[in-house]
Parts: sequence; C-alpha cells; structure tokens
Amino acid sequence: MSTPPYTPAVRAGEWIAVSGQVPLRDSALLNDRPLAEQIDAVLANVADRLAEHGATLADVVKTTVFLTDMADYPTLNEHWIAAFVEPRPARSCVAVAGLPFDVRLEVEAWARVP
Repeated sequence: MSTPPYTPAVRAGEWIAVSGQVPLRDSALLNDRPLAEQIDAVLANVADRLAEHGATLADVVKTTVFLTDMADYPTLNEHWIAAFVEPRPARSCVAVAGLPFDVRLEVEAWARVP
C-alpha cells in the first residue's frame, strides 16, 4: 500500500485525532479473514496510532464506525466491549455503500490526554 495523503493521527494540544483505521496488519489487508479478526485488527491499529502520541484506548472519548453491512453490528459490539473499559467512548456507527480497499469496516477516534 502506498503512503496515504493524510496523517494517520494528529495531536492538537490535549486532543488526538485518529484517522479512519482499516483491517490492516503488517501492510496486508485482512479482507479475507473472519470479521472478528478484522475488528480486532482495526482496534489494534487505533491503539497503535494513539500510542504514537502517548495515549491508550482508555483515553478515547469519541469514535465513528463505518460498516458496509449493519449485520456486522452485533459482532462489532462484542469486540468493542472487550476493547474499551467503562466508561466507553461515545460512538456513532453508520452504514456506508463502500469503503477504501473494499474493507468491511473503518474506525476513527478522538482521544483526550490532559
């Protein structure tokens, strides 16, 4: 995959904005892997982008999830509960007609680190 025309995560004072993360591991898309594995990879990528700025998933206050199939929503929720501690971040989840690289989901996040 080529270098994207955006920054994967940006820190602005106390805030970290994480661009949409897709199911990618070791520069390979996981489109052919089970949904659960894809979700875990996306959340790991969000965590990695946060770590680059000294934050963790516990610092996330808002997320947006993009799904190409809302039938994936229950599985997403199961993995979400495992990844985020209470209080979990606010979240929007929307169905979309398609995502880059033909992936099934993408997650963006905002974290606050005072």
